[in-house]
Amino acid sequence: MRTTRLITAAAIAASCAFASQAALAYSAGDTFVRGGFAKSDTRSDNGVLDGVSSGETGFTLGAGYLFHDKVGVELNGSEKIEHEFSAGALGGTIDRMPVNLLVNYYPMGGLDSRVQPYVGAGLNYTRFSGEPEGVDARRSYGAVGQVGVDLAITDNLMLNGFANYADVDSRISVGGERIGTAKIDPMTIGGGVTLRF
Repeated sequence: MRTTRLITAAAIAASCAFASQAALAYSAGDTFVRGGFAKSDTRSDNGVLDGVSSGETGFTLGAGYLFHDKVGVELNGSEKIEHEFSAGALGGTIDRMPVNLLVNYYPMGGLDSRVQPYVGAGLNYTRFSGEPEGVDARRSYGAVGQVGVDLAITDNLMLNGFANYADVDSRISVGGERIGTAKIDPMTIGGGVTLRF
């Protein structure tokens, strides 16, 4: 009986602590890291390629800093994501590793709220590797946009969900001869956790 009362008291105390810490306000000077898992879908019209596999998944990681209650910067990316591709008689797999540098806007920044949405825009760098022998895929630079939301669990721990779209084009060469441009343009949807400091 005494053990049951202690467990009940602990549960009530934990609930009160959660409720008291569940509202947060993003503010200037905050630093955060994010980690999670994402799925990428490629466009259907792939330029010189007949097709690039879609629905590929990978781990994501990011870090950011707010220099204003409502505005901050974020650097994020993912592990190498392997895609299958085909171009006429040519085919195989290729690895894509994206890195994004974004400026984010937080409309609820400075306000206590469990829900902190954000939108961002910036630059994408994508490096390709692991091509079949004789095939070369050039790195890509392009625009990227994202939307996301953080849902506070405590003052420092949040659940995160996001979607981003990047302009990713790569010049493809076979045996040193350029055959055209591959258009990947992935739409990535993911989720994970955000730790705020």
